[in-house]
Amino acid sequence: MDDKTAGLPPRFLRTPEAARFLGLSGRTMEKHRLYGTGPRYRKIGGRVVYAVEDLRSWADQGLRTSTSDPGTGTVRPARPARR
Repeated sequence: MDDKTAGLPPRFLRTPEAARFLGLSGRTMEKHRLYGTGPRYRKIGGRVVYAVEDLRSWADQGLRTSTSDPGTGTVRPARPARR
């Protein structure tokens, strides 16, 4: 597969773009940030940005091959962890 972005700096997306990339709402992305359950992000000035690679990596934690596959990680819901 020919990667046209090879050699370019990472692409950063603002919250609405990152949400569309993942098929989530912007509000869900905000909740993931609040609860610490979402993808890594950066603050540049007052802006929150996500690297595309971080979004892919986070989403890949939920990668499964079947409904019985336990997988290697879990994408947690955007809500506070139970204690």
